[in-house]
Amino acid sequence: MAIGPKKRLVFFGNSLTAGYGVSHQSNLPSLIAQKIDSAGLHYQVINAGVSGETTAGGLRRVGSVLRQPVDVFVLELGSNDVFRFTPVAEIRSNLQGIIAAVRQKNPRAQIVIAGMQIPGDFGPGYVSEFQSLFREVAAKNRAALIPYLLEDVGGVPELNQEDGIHPTATGYRVVARTVWSTLAPLLQAKTLAN
Repeated sequence: MAIGPKKRLVFFGNSLTAGYGVSHQSNLPSLIAQKIDSAGLHYQVINAGVSGETTAGGLRRVGSVLRQPVDVFVLELGSNDVFRFTPVAEIRSNLQGIIAAVRQKNPRAQIVIAGMQIPGDFGPGYVSEFQSLFREVAAKNRAALIPYLLEDVGGVPELNQEDGIHPTATGYRVVARTVWSTLAPLLQAKTLAN
């Protein structure tokens, strides 16, 4: 029996959050909203995904998302920076700036970092630096970490669209299970704390 306004869970990311190439009900935030409803939790889910978004774009845009209070903020950015060969130090700085903006407006917000992996053809040094970035940012900010957003989906042809990058509707169901395993205990704990 939830009383009062729903808490706000914001998914802030790129096309993987926006749901490129799938119907609205098949995108990640919608699938998580369905799981939240099934679990009887009192959250409103906001899809703040923009296809093509980089961490620099996210840093410029985050203020508009923070006009409303945020209780849980899932940060899913970084993969588009790779395609622009953005230095990892710059990606880290932008992610940190986004987190700082969230915390300034919502000091008690739970931050969740969605980790990504990239293929080895970007060079071994860049790949390892990029992949450790998410773990480092999460640890520094005491944020929860989804180690790899596309676990069991990335590189699996039948779970991805023809571009080999964006999941199919079936692929997104697998992604939602991965995300839910991190989110569910956080949302339940935040509900019990209030």
